[in-house]
Amino acid sequence: QVQLVESGGGLVQAGGSLRLSCAASRSISSIEVMAWYRQAPGKRREMVAISTSGGSTNYADSVKGRFTISRDNAKFTVDLQMASLKPEDTAVYYCNARKVFQYSYWGQGTQVTVSS
Repeated sequence: QVQLVESGGGLVQAGGSLRLSCAASRSISSIEVMAWYRQAPGKRREMVAISTSGGSTNYADSVKGRFTISRDNAKFTVDLQMASLKPEDTAVYYCNARKVFQYSYWGQGTQVTVSS
């Protein structure tokens, strides 16, 4: 099992930046996928960025070029650097750790609000 705790959310003006951090309770080096998702009011939860244990990353089209996911296996953390934020980025952001067909764990979420 692994517990995930997100931090770094807050209120920012459009065009600004925020860095979210997800701290895991144990080593993440063997965790197949570490990811960030978000859920806006009235909308489904959607994938924002993925980092695999093999070193690859993937991003939602809506955040490509603006967001960067980084995984630090030594610190048990996965961060999401967000730049050029837009009001439509407003959502609760969740950290996810999973291994396909075996487990999937979620953090409690952190609120990001982007004002126009």
